Amino acid sequence: MPRRAILTERQRSALFDLPTDDASMLHHYTLADDDLEHINDRRRSENRIGFALQLCALRYPGRLLTSDEVIPEKVMRFISAQLGLTGDDILPYAARRQTRQQHLHAIRQIYGFRMFSGHGARCLKAWLEKEPETARSNDDLARRLVEECRRTQTILPGVTVTERLCADAVVAAERRIKARIAARLDDQTKERLDALLTEIIDGKISRFVWLRQFEVGNNSAGASRLLDRLEFLQGLELPPDVLDGIPPHRITRLRRQGERYFADGLRDITSDRRLAILAVCAIEWTATIADALIETHDRIVGKTWRDAKKLCDARIADARSSLKETLRSFKNLGAALLEAKGDGVSLDDATETACGWTRLESMVATAAELTDTMAADALAHVVHGYHRFRRYAPRMLRALDIGNAPVAAPLMNAAKLIADDKTGVSRETTFLRRASKWHRYLNAQEPGDNRLWEVAVLFQIREAFRSGDIWLPHSRRYADLKQALVPMEAAKTTPRLIMPFEPEIWLADRRERLQEGLERLASAARTGAIPGGSIENGVLKIDRLTGAVPVEADAMVLDLYDRLPAVRITDLLQEADDDIGFTEAFTHLRTGVPCGDRVGLLNVLLAEGLNLGLSKMAEATSSHDYFQFSRLSRWHVESDAINRALAMVIAAQAKLPMAQFWGGGATASSDGQFFPATRHGEAMNLINAKYGSEPGLKAYTHVSDQFGPFATQNIPATVNEAPYILDGLLMNEVGQNIKEQYADTGGFTDHVFAVTALLSYRFIPRIRDLPSKRLYLFDPAAAPKELRSLIGGKIKENLISENWPDILRAVATVAAGVMPPSQLLRKFAAYPRQHELALALREIGRTERTLFIIDWLLDTDMQRRANIGLNKGEAHHTLKNALRIGRQGEIRDRTAVGQHYRMAGLNLLAAIIIYWKTNHLGHAVAARKRAGLDCSPELLSHISPLGWAHILLTGEYRWKNR
Repeated sequence: MPRRAILTERQRSALFDLPTDDASMLHHYTLADDDLEHINDRRRSENRIGFALQLCALRYPGRLLTSDEVIPEKVMRFISAQLGLTGDDILPYAARRQTRQQHLHAIRQIYGFRMFSGHGARCLKAWLEKEPETARSNDDLARRLVEECRRTQTILPGVTVTERLCADAVVAAERRIKARIAARLDDQTKERLDALLTEIIDGKISRFVWLRQFEVGNNSAGASRLLDRLEFLQGLELPPDVLDGIPPHRITRLRRQGERYFADGLRDITSDRRLAILAVCAIEWTATIADALIETHDRIVGKTWRDAKKLCDARIADARSSLKETLRSFKNLGAALLEAKGDGVSLDDATETACGWTRLESMVATAAELTDTMAADALAHVVHGYHRFRRYAPRMLRALDIGNAPVAAPLMNAAKLIADDKTGVSRETTFLRRASKWHRYLNAQEPGDNRLWEVAVLFQIREAFRSGDIWLPHSRRYADLKQALVPMEAAKTTPRLIMPFEPEIWLADRRERLQEGLERLASAARTGAIPGGSIENGVLKIDRLTGAVPVEADAMVLDLYDRLPAVRITDLLQEADDDIGFTEAFTHLRTGVPCGDRVGLLNVLLAEGLNLGLSKMAEATSSHDYFQFSRLSRWHVESDAINRALAMVIAAQAKLPMAQFWGGGATASSDGQFFPATRHGEAMNLINAKYGSEPGLKAYTHVSDQFGPFATQNIPATVNEAPYILDGLLMNEVGQNIKEQYADTGGFTDHVFAVTALLSYRFIPRIRDLPSKRLYLFDPAAAPKELRSLIGGKIKENLISENWPDILRAVATVAAGVMPPSQLLRKFAAYPRQHELALALREIGRTERTLFIIDWLLDTDMQRRANIGLNKGEAHHTLKNALRIGRQGEIRDRTAVGQHYRMAGLNLLAAIIIYWKTNHLGHAVAARKRAGLDCSPELLSHISPLGWAHILLTGEYRWKNR
C-alpha cells in the first residue's frame, strides 16, 4: 500500500460515510425549527429533501454529496419522516446539477460553511503541521483533521486529498523530530553512534545488535553481561537533554524501530533518522538495562536465600539422627544418676558406669553443636553467596546512579564502601534495624572478616529498591516514588477520582456506613438470619453456596452447540476479520500503514496463539515461508498493535445480541493461569510451590461478564496476584467501565481494597478463609456484643487524615496512567514500616474490607455473582489450555518479549474465537426460536461461548483467497 494511502477502506468508511445507526442519526440529523423553515422555502418536494440531505451531510460527516451517491435507506427514511415526504421524492434531484449547486451556495450563506480552499485551507494546513507529533496513528491524525474541519465548518476535501495531507504532515513531523534529536548531538557523539553499526563483536555481530541483546539475568554472569552493556552505553556520554520535548510515544516508536533493524539496514537510511534511532535506543536501553540489572540482583539475592535455606534444612535433617542418639545417651545417663541417688551410690561411679567422663564431654560438645544447628536459620548460611556477589556487586554499585531517602543514608554509605572496595574502614551496621536477626550473626564473625557484612548490605539494597527507599533517577520501575506521584493540582482534576478533597468527609461517610452495617449484621446474628452462615459462641461459620442452574439449561446448551457449524480455525479467523477488521490494527512500525498481507499476518497471529512458532507454522501452511513470517512479525506485530486488535474484538463481541444475555459489561473477574516452561525456567526463578516443582509463568487475565478477555499480562509464577488487578482494569476503556471486580483469595490485600474503592470500583474477592478475617472499626468498644469476637482492632483516623493529600496523589497517579498500579502496590507491600502512606492506605483498606465482609455475609446475591464471574474466568482458562497445542503446551521462549507475545497472541486468539462463537450462537438461538423451542433469557444466560469441539485446530492451515 503506497505511503499516501494511509487508511483502510474500513477507516475511510468510518470517517466519510453517512451514519446509519440510530444514535448518530438522532444526534446529527435531527432538524431544528429554523432548519425546517429554510428547507420548506423550497417549493418542490425533491428540492426540500435534497436541500435537507446536503445540509445533514455537511454537518456530519462534513462533506459534499456526489451526484451518483447512493443514500442509505435508513438515512432517507429518517430525514423524509421529519419533512413528511417519502424517499422516492429524491430521485429527480440527483439529475439537476445546477439546483444542487444553488442549494450548496444557499446552505453556505445561511449556515457559514466554507470550502477547503484559500485562507481557511492554509490555516488548517498550518494547524495540521503540529498535530502529527502527538497523534498516535495515521487514523488518529486523519480523525483529528476531520473533527477540526467540522469544528471550523470547513467542508471536507476528498478522501484522497485528506490522506495526502495527513501523509505529508506525518512525514514532515517525523523529519522534524529526527532532525531535532540529531541537532542536539555534537560531531564526536555522532561518530560514536555511527561506530555502533560498524564495530563487530567476536567477529559475529555488530556492536549495535550486541547492545540490544539483553535480558534479566539469573546469576552473576548475567549481571556482568548487563554491566558490560550499561558501562559501554554510559561511555557514549549522550547529552541528558537530547530527548527533551519529544512525545513519549514517538520515542517508543523510534526505539522499537531500532530493535527491529539490523545494522546494515540502519546504515542505508538517512543520516538524521539513523542518528535519531541510535540516540533513542542508547538512552532507552541505558534505563532498561539498569532496571534489568536491579531485577537480576533481586533474583540473585533470592537464589542465595533459597540456597542458604536448603543448606540449613539439610543440616537440620542430617542432625536429627545425631540428636536422637545424643538424647538417648543423656536419657540413659539421667536414669543412672537418678537410680544412684535413690540407692545412695556415688554419682561419680554411676557416671563412670553409664558412659564415662570422656564420653560425657563428647556428648556435651555434640549437644552444644546440635543446639546451634537446630536454632540456626538461613541467615547463618547466606555468607556462602559472598563470592557470587563479589563478581558483580562492586561494579554494579559504581555504575548505578542511586538516589536515596534520608532513612537509607546509612545503607548508601555502606554500599559506597563495597563499591570503592575500601579496606581498613570500620563496617557500621546502622543500616540494619535494631531487632534484625543479622546482628546475631554479624557479631559472631571473626574480626576483619567482612564477608557476611557485605552480603547483609546487598540483601538490604534489594529490600530498599523494592520499597522505594532508594531509586534510579531515569528508571521506569525503580524511580523515586515521590517524584513519580502527580502534583496535587493534577490530582484534583483526575476524572476517575471520586475521593473528596477533605478527609473528614470520607471518614464521616465510612463511619456512618460501618455503623449501619454493624447494626444490620448484629440484628441478623441475633435472629439467626445470616444467609448461609451463623455466629456461634463468637465463631463465624459459613455454609457452602449451592448452585442455581435450571435443569432445562443442559439440554438447551447441547441443542445450541449441535446447531453450530464445524469450522477450520483459518476460516474462523478470516470470517471474524471480515466482520471486525482487527488486522487493521497491525500497522507498519515505521510508516503506520496497515499490513497489506492479511493472510500472512493471520498466519503469524495463529502461530503465536497456538504456541507453534513461526518455523512450525511455515511448515504447516503453503502460503508463506519462514522469512516472510519473520518480516511480518518484526515490523507489524508488537504489544500496542495486539492491544488495539484485542480492543476491537472485545468491542465487537460486546455489541452482539447474544452477549447481552450474559451481562452488561459492568462486571469482571481476574485470575492467573499457570503455563509450564522448559527446564531453563528453574534457573530463572520461575518455580512456585503451589504448582509443584515444574517451572513456569502466569498469564493474569481479566474476563468480563460477557466472556470477553479484555486484558492480560505476564507475571512471574512466584509473585502475589493482588497488585496486578488494577493494571488490567486501567489498561483500556473496557476495564475502566467495569463496576464490580471479582477475584479469588490470592487477589486481595488491604491495599487493593483501598485503591479499588478510591477509584470507584467495587472489589468483591472470594476469600477462602473468610471466618478468620477480623473487622476493624473506628470505635471497637461500641461494637454490638454479638460481634465483639470478630473485631480485630481500631482504624487509625489520624494516620488517614495526615496522609490524605499523598493518598489523593497516589491514586491519581495510577488513574492517570503515570505509573502501573502494580508497581505502586508492590512498593507499598515491600517494606511498609518506612512508608506512612502505605500504612494509611492499609487503614483505608481495612475499612473497605470490613464493609465488604458485612455486605458479603448479608448478601447471597453478591456471593452468587462472584461465583458466576470467577467460574467464567476458570472456564476461559480451559479454552486457552486447549488452544496452546504447540510445543506440548510449554512456553519455551527464553526472552520476556517472546513470552509476552506468546501469551498476548493466545489471548487474542481466544477473544476471536469467543466473538465467532457468540455470533453463531445468536444464529443458533434464532433457529431454535423458529423451531418453537424455549429460548428464555434465564436459560440463555447459562450457555457460554467457550467450547471448541467443532473447531478444527490442527492439520494443514489452508486459507481462502479473498
